[in-house]
Amino acid sequence: MLWIKAFVAGFLATLLFHQPVIGLFHALGAVPAPPYNMTPVPPLGVPQVLSLAFWGGLWGLPLWALIRICHGKRYWLRALLFGAAAPTAVAMLVVFPLKSLPVSTQTVIGGLIVNGAWGIGVAIIMWLIHRRP
Repeated sequence: MLWIKAFVAGFLATLLFHQPVIGLFHALGAVPAPPYNMTPVPPLGVPQVLSLAFWGGLWGLPLWALIRICHGKRYWLRALLFGAAAPTAVAMLVVFPLKSLPVSTQTVIGGLIVNGAWGIGVAIIMWLIHRRP
C-alpha cells in the first residue's frame, strides 16, 4: 500500500507541481509547449500529460525509497536533488536523443527546475499522507 501511495504522489506531483512550473515557463516564453498538453502520444494514444504523470508516478517509487528514512532538512534536500537530477538526466541522455530533440543549457536548467519542483511536490504529498495529528 505504501508503494501505491508513492506512485500516486508522483502522479499528482506531476499535475500539481511540475505542470504549473511548465505553465509559468510557457507564460514567460521560455518553453514553446503549454502545460497539461492533451495531445495523444503513441503507442496507446493517451494524452501527453497523463503519460507524463504516469512516468512521474513511477519516478515517485525510487524517490520515496530514498527519502522515507530521512527527517528534517535532509528529507527535503534529498527530494529536491533527486527530483531535479535523476529525471532530468534520463530525459536529456535518453528521451531527448530518442525523440531527436536538441539538448541545450536552457533545456537542462529548465529540466532541473521543473523536476526539482516535482520532487518537492512528491515530498509534500508523502509528508501530508504520513504526518501524525
